[in-house]
Formats: sequence, C-alpha cells, structure tokens
Amino acid sequence: MKYEYIFFDLDGTIINSAPGIVASVRHALKKSGVEINDLATLHQFIGPPLADSFQKYCGFTPKQAAKAIEYYREYYTDRGMLECTLYPGIDALLREIYPVGGKILLATSKPEVYARRILEHFQLDRYFFFVAGSSLDESRANKDAVLMYAMEQCGIHSSAAVMVGDREYDVFGAKKAGMPCIGVLYGYGSEAELLSAGAYALARTPAEVAKFF
Repeated sequence: MKYEYIFFDLDGTIINSAPGIVASVRHALKKSGVEINDLATLHQFIGPPLADSFQKYCGFTPKQAAKAIEYYREYYTDRGMLECTLYPGIDALLREIYPVGGKILLATSKPEVYARRILEHFQLDRYFFFVAGSSLDESRANKDAVLMYAMEQCGIHSSAAVMVGDREYDVFGAKKAGMPCIGVLYGYGSEAELLSAGAYALARTPAEVAKFF
C-alpha cells in the first residue's frame, strides 16, 4: 500500500450527479432572470465552488452569486440532491480497497451536510473514515481548503495521502495540499484537462483506480 490515506472526490468520481445539479442550476438561473440552455456550460457547474461558477459563467457579482446559491439550494435540498446515481463499479472499488489498510476519506466542494446524506443514501458511509466538504457559507469551498481541513482534523501528512478526482480542480487542489492526484476519465473532466493540470496518473474505470492500491 503506497498511500495510507485515499481522498475521493464525490461529483463525477463516486456519483453521476449531473441531473440534480443541472436542474438546481436551471432553477437558480430562472429565479435570477438568466437563461442558459447550453448543456456543456451547465455541466461546468459540476465540481468547482458554486460561487465561482455563477460569477464565471453568468457574470454575477459576489452578492448576486450568493443569492443564486440560495435559489440553487431550494431545489437541491428538496429534490436535486438525490437525483444522482452511483457510477458502475464504485461500490466494488470501495469494498476492495477498504480492507487493504488505507483509510478512505471524502473531499468535496459540495457542502458537507449534503455529502453525508448522499453517502448514507447509497449506503457508502461505512467505507469512509472522514467526510470533508465545504461549509454552507462557502468560507471553505476550494478543494485545497477542504483537503487541508481534513488533514488538520485527522492529523494527516500530505506525503501519506493521494487524491482521486475527475476535474482539474481536484488536481490543482491536491497539488496545493501537497499530494498527487489520480484523474478518473469516467467523470466530467477530459484526458486533456487532467493531464494539463498535472494528474500523475489516469484511470478509465473504477476498476482501474483499484489497481493503484
């Protein structure tokens, strides 16, 4: 076992969360008086902090983005959170590496309260030693902040850890936190995106992820 601690991203790595996130973004945009129909753009909201995405793709001010997040959560909390599915092979992946010796942790830019409910819904919470997500006030939202929070809470040194995620934000966050990142290609990021960001390895399926451990 090369790494003592394995951090997993959630959206695009464990769950296919596009339906619920896209529907929640559409709800927020409609209430904000904005219409974006391009699915590729809407998919860009999956992964990074919502405040960043609303400002980047909609031109919102920080204040407008904060209000849009409120609208987003109206739908997401009521319905969107569970409008998702597990990627095929994820349960088997976690079941396989769980007894190997490494401690499995979650590191997501999704609010921690939502992440916990999703893991419980899919009965995956038993595999996770620690769950780290963003704070509801977005003060802890970027992936590096989430990772460093988890390492501080658990007494983890970055040299003993690795990140597994599907977007460049996972790779950049892992780098800032001092650990490598395995990029998965079945999620929302492309091979070019992950390699350009500096992923040290790629996996096309959950079964390929297991081979690293």
